[in-house]
Amino acid sequence: MTRPLVISNARIVDPASGRDEPGALLIADGRITDFSAGAPPGLPEGAEHLDARGLVAAPGLIDMRVFTGEPGHEYRESLASAGEAAAAGGVTSFVLMPDTSPVIDDGALVDFLLRRAEATCAVNVLPAAAITRGLRGEEITEFGLLKEAGAICLTDGRESIQSAGLLRAAFSYARNFDLPVVHHTADRTLVGDGVMNEGTLATISGLKGIPIEAETVPLARDLQLAALTGVRYHAAQVSTGAAVALLAAARHNAQAVTCGISINNLALNENDVAPWRTFFKLAPPLRSEDDRRAVIEGLNAGVIDVIHSAHDPQDSEVKRRPFAEASDGAIGLETLLAAALRLVHSGDVALMTVLRAMTIRPAEILGLASGRLAPGAPADIVLFDPEFPWVVRERELRSRSRNTAFEGGRMQGAVMHTLVAGRRVFSHAEASGDNRP
Repeated sequence: MTRPLVISNARIVDPASGRDEPGALLIADGRITDFSAGAPPGLPEGAEHLDARGLVAAPGLIDMRVFTGEPGHEYRESLASAGEAAAAGGVTSFVLMPDTSPVIDDGALVDFLLRRAEATCAVNVLPAAAITRGLRGEEITEFGLLKEAGAICLTDGRESIQSAGLLRAAFSYARNFDLPVVHHTADRTLVGDGVMNEGTLATISGLKGIPIEAETVPLARDLQLAALTGVRYHAAQVSTGAAVALLAAARHNAQAVTCGISINNLALNENDVAPWRTFFKLAPPLRSEDDRRAVIEGLNAGVIDVIHSAHDPQDSEVKRRPFAEASDGAIGLETLLAAALRLVHSGDVALMTVLRAMTIRPAEILGLASGRLAPGAPADIVLFDPEFPWVVRERELRSRSRNTAFEGGRMQGAVMHTLVAGRRVFSHAEASGDNRP
């Protein structure tokens, strides 16, 4: 039992209800118990008071694609360090990919992760279980046992299942347990040795390109199999206008289909690769500006449901290499909200749209009670200043790895406080407003 908390003088932005107005929130026993427009009617006896002073109060972000090193590679990222990074970025829950050592393909490992996260992580960890044993794409795991152990969804993480027959069986099996399948679409034969977007820039640089068809061919297959089986299908991350068009057509046919996109593919394009810094080597790769504009339109149209960080910590041994030889991936938990606010400040996307894609939509897809500011909902809340200027510096990041695609980036908008179940797990050094009677 904790003391009640009143957050006053906040700009309440709740995409679930469409609310955007000044107000106050009352929190008790880890949940939101009341909302009032304007000033609170009064403070409960013994309550803690947080004066937001005009900060935006929104549901805590839910990140649907996070990799860590634990278990097996804790030197890259532990659950504890990922939790610190998440809290600093306003992320109160994240889906943990099963790409660990050992792979999360057994119920006992799901249970271990949940217990480990509860003991060491500042935010909510939602384990995803592997679709296939060892992520090898050959044999389906025990979906029922994985769900019983606490798996939130099924995915092969970085891997893309190449066999249509096996994927159809997995979709049918997952539907029986009402588990969403989150699948990364990449045709290995089309990706080949490609390391960046196929196009003029790749040609003049002498680097092998990855065509958009490497994404759209398996996506078209997945959408047909999803229609056939009725599975809850989530395309893990799209990066091209052609993929958006395929998904829009699938939505027109009323399929239970959703999709996500990395903030990297929304905020950056292939021209950012030009310095050949390997922190820009990602999967899917950064695409053309035309594709970036197309996916922004897809977000505004509601075709793209979720924005995630694709947080993927990699150590210097695998990133400090020639571009073609470096591993894919960049960290992103701490920069997710700030990078998304770039789209707001540029006028490309409304604040409500951006927040919807990082709060209520992932909550709906995963069947979570969070993602909203309503009485009875978990008090997972982020308070941020959308105008606060700061610069991304590797040495100041909380992640154990430093492979950020936004190093040196000038940001406008920063998290001031993050609350999980009503408990403050992060406060910015320049945050104010505390009054602890």
